[in-house]
Amino acid sequence: MRHNVPLLGTLIIPNKLLLSYIFDWIIIILIALVTGLFNLLTPNHRPFSLSDPTISFPYTEHEKVSTATDILVSGLAPALIIVPICLFINPYPPSEARQQDKAQIWRRKLWEWNIGWMGLALALASASFVTHGSKNLFGKPRPDLLSRCQPDLENMAKYVLGGVPSQGDGLGVLVSWGICKQPNRALLNDGFQSFPSGHGSFSFAGLTYLTLFICAKLAIAVPYSVAPPRSSSTRDKTSAVSLRPTQRYSDNSNGATSSKPQSSSSNEGILGNINDLSLPYRSPTTTNEPASPPIYLLIPSFTPIAVAIYIASTRYSDFRHHGFDIIVGCLIGILAACLSFRWFHEPIRAGRGRSWSPRSEERAFVGHRGWGEGEGEIGAFWGAHEGSSRGNDGDLESGRGTE
Repeated sequence: MRHNVPLLGTLIIPNKLLLSYIFDWIIIILIALVTGLFNLLTPNHRPFSLSDPTISFPYTEHEKVSTATDILVSGLAPALIIVPICLFINPYPPSEARQQDKAQIWRRKLWEWNIGWMGLALALASASFVTHGSKNLFGKPRPDLLSRCQPDLENMAKYVLGGVPSQGDGLGVLVSWGICKQPNRALLNDGFQSFPSGHGSFSFAGLTYLTLFICAKLAIAVPYSVAPPRSSSTRDKTSAVSLRPTQRYSDNSNGATSSKPQSSSSNEGILGNINDLSLPYRSPTTTNEPASPPIYLLIPSFTPIAVAIYIASTRYSDFRHHGFDIIVGCLIGILAACLSFRWFHEPIRAGRGRSWSPRSEERAFVGHRGWGEGEGEIGAFWGAHEGSSRGNDGDLESGRGTE
C-alpha cells in the first residue's frame, strides 16, 4: 500500500517522489562534506626556488575578505535573498494566475524556493569540490610562500632537488618544502594551495547563480526574435518595394501631382543602375515585438557579479593568489553556477522565470524516455489548471514559445 504525504491542503506528494528529492539533498551535502575532508589532507608540495620573486611577497595577517566573510556573502546572503523573491513574486503570468487558487500558487512558490536553494547548494558544493581537490593535487606555491616558509639557509644543500646555482650562492636551484622551518604546519601547507582560487570559485558560484536567478524572475534578458522559416506561400505574399528614386512633377493640364521614375541614364554609378534594386518588404503586422528591459534592472541583477569581482580582486592584493589562479577559480565558479541553474531552471529567455516541474513518481529515481512528466502527471501534482496550461508552452528547452 502506497503512503503519501499531504501538503498545503489537497496536494499529495508520493513518498517515492519525496524521497528522490531528499536523496538529491543528501548527495549535495555529501559533496560538501567530502570538500571539507580535502582541507584535512596534506597537499602536494611543488619544489620552488628561494630566488623566485613571484613567491617573495609578504604574508598578510589580516585579509580584506576572510573565508568566513566569503561564505556569508556568497553563500548565506544569496540563500536569504532567494526566499523573498520566491515568496513575493507570483510564479504565474497574469493570464494563468487568474486560473489558480491561492493554495495552488503557494505550492508553486514553495517549490520554487526549494529548487532555488537546491540549485544554489549544488553550485557552491560542486565548485568547492573541484577547487579544493585541485588545490591538493597541484600543490602550487602561493605568492607569500617564502614569508611563511622561513627557509633554513644554513642547511640549504640538504634540500636541493635540481637546477643550476646562479652565481655560486646556490639560490638558483630548486629546493623541497623540507627546507621550511615554519612550526605552524597548517599555515605552511596552506602556502601550497594557490591554484585555483577558492575565494574566486566560491564567490562566483554563489553570486553568479544569484544573478541568473534574479534575471529569470524579473525577465531580464537580451531581447531576440526568431523569424519563422519562409515557405513558398510566404514568399508569394511578400511584396517587393522598389528603391527607384522618383520625382514629383505637376501636370500643367489639371494641376495634379504624380510621380514617375527618373531616367536610368542619370542613375548610373559604382553600384550600377539603382533602378534595378529592390528589397523584400513586410508590412508591420506584428503586435508583440521584442523590447529591451529597463536599464535600472541591471543594477539589482549585476550587483552580485560586482561583489564577486571585488572578492576575487582581494586575493590578488592580499598576495594570496597569482593572477592565473584567480581567473581559473572564477571560471570554475561561473561554470558551476550556469550548469546548476540550467539543471533546475527553464532558460531565462523562456520568459517565465520558473524552475522545471517535479519529476514524475515513476521516474523518481530511474528515468526512461527522459525525466519529464508523463501524460497527465503534472495535472495530478500541481492541479488541473497548470497541467492543461503547460501543454501550450512550446519548446522551452530551446527558449522559444509557440508562435
